[in-house]
Amino acid sequence: MPIYTAPTKDTQFILHDVLKVSQSDTPGYAELDADFTGAVLEEAGKIATNVLHPLNIVGDTEGCRLENGVVYTPTGFKEAFEQVKEGGWTGLDMPEQYGGQNMPQVIGTAVGEMFSASNQAFTMYQGLTHGAASAILAHGTDAQKDTYLPKMVSCEWTGTMNLTEPHCGTDLGMMRTKAEPQGDGSYKITGQKIFISSGDHDMADNIVHLVLAKITGGPEGIKGVSLFIVPKFMVNEDGTLGARNAVSVGKIEEKMGIHGNSTCVMNYDGATGYLLGEEHKGMRAMFTMMNEARLGVGMQGLAQADAAYQNALEYAKDRLQGRDVTGVKNPEGPADPLIVHPDIRRNLMDQKSFTEGARAFLLWGATLIDAAHRAGDKDADGLVSLLTPVIKGFLSDQGYDMTVQAQQVYGGHGYIEEWGMSQYTRDARIAMIYEGANGVQALDLVGRKLAADGGKHVMAFFELVKSFCKENAGQDEAYDKAFIEPLKAASKDLQAAGMYFMQNGMKNPNNALSGSYDFMHMFGHVCLGLMWAQMAKAARTALDGGASDTAFYETKIATGRFYMARRLPATALHLARIQTGADTVMALDAANF
Repeated sequence: MPIYTAPTKDTQFILHDVLKVSQSDTPGYAELDADFTGAVLEEAGKIATNVLHPLNIVGDTEGCRLENGVVYTPTGFKEAFEQVKEGGWTGLDMPEQYGGQNMPQVIGTAVGEMFSASNQAFTMYQGLTHGAASAILAHGTDAQKDTYLPKMVSCEWTGTMNLTEPHCGTDLGMMRTKAEPQGDGSYKITGQKIFISSGDHDMADNIVHLVLAKITGGPEGIKGVSLFIVPKFMVNEDGTLGARNAVSVGKIEEKMGIHGNSTCVMNYDGATGYLLGEEHKGMRAMFTMMNEARLGVGMQGLAQADAAYQNALEYAKDRLQGRDVTGVKNPEGPADPLIVHPDIRRNLMDQKSFTEGARAFLLWGATLIDAAHRAGDKDADGLVSLLTPVIKGFLSDQGYDMTVQAQQVYGGHGYIEEWGMSQYTRDARIAMIYEGANGVQALDLVGRKLAADGGKHVMAFFELVKSFCKENAGQDEAYDKAFIEPLKAASKDLQAAGMYFMQNGMKNPNNALSGSYDFMHMFGHVCLGLMWAQMAKAARTALDGGASDTAFYETKIATGRFYMARRLPATALHLARIQTGADTVMALDAANF
């Protein structure tokens, strides 16, 4: 059976040595000293390792089932959900007014990684609820907030987001679900939604669906889309549950992975719904949830990669295969362990350097969200908006690749279900697709985010990298060569790509769009390069200060050197591809493919 250990020490290093959260002036951060965050992470790690992880394989093998209109979750899920609720984990970073603990999102993100790594399918139930609650918090009336949020924060009621229909996914302007106004201010919702994660289950008393639909007589296309609260059970004025609403599960999808999560076809047959936000402004309200979900999906890519890496590392240390070409390392055994071989080392270092760099990137992104929401920092808001498609797209792409690499360490055993490695790959695969497929993330990055506010935010990112390099260069020749110089080169590649888009994209937009995927990955590598340069600096400072755990900090620096030398140069390849333009991409007629 696979193992999982929560990365508490590494997360603490990022929070306190690198991001220095307790020194930040963001409201609520002064309380985040190492003792406090350590206690939270230790308890979260226990839940992840001892409660959620053992159910991961159960959820994968059993899946969910639909019987007589009732969706049943896998054995043990309901009891585990009760433990998570009782511990207050579902409302960790939600307002106290509605029963939450009001911790910063950076803590919720750190805990979320642990939960997702231990059992992604399970954690999605509360994750979708968090997103739906955030949308109601941002766009709901006081009455809607009072009605739904206390129960959703506690996960006594869970939530969903209903966007996709059988004939439209990304192009939501094509949706057919209708909302008919009623005389009492409510609407009758009629239509079908598909791929609805956590669409129905037996772990909550009510399920609050947020449903995109078009009000009869409204504008055509995306401008006519509104968002509605459609509860599974109607809620009486005193807060008790009333009659069943006209919403039902058509079927549970048979999927490649995340079997423990009930992905449903949802049928709305004149169901009663209530407008959330303004008429015909549904996408604005939905994107509150979508942007949060996209960061969460990037986290899922990292989480599955880390869980897979932990198992691949243990296997590489234990499995005996061949002899070290430089000399026998295990003379008492018939062969040396896999980990002695250079290509296995290369494989494991790819995984290790990605997961640790991605963790820092994700937590940095969470601090930007906290600065935006808690301190009203518009620059932080603009920067994290720019980085959101990079976090989602790059981390989920690379996270999936790393689960495949982890499988490869196992050889044939990685392909056999009893070892559990295929689940990480299968579960990670969906992250590249949902909440906006990664190709769409790349288009969003290049087509919209780069030019937002006159390019202010991407220029701020370049200045951030430039300032870091300038402030930290010239102090240590080895550090400069290993970290500063590669980061400068990668940043220049990214700037050159942006310049190419400016010079060539206006006369032929395909020149920009055909290079968008490469640009997203290039941007991701630069972000991880910046994280590694910062982590190496923090590790060196700790060593110079006489830190006792020298092995941890020396390992951190060595891992960073690997990323800068072996992974970051990918920016040159991406730039070369981008600069070829659209001609070769668009050369064939559709009939000639």
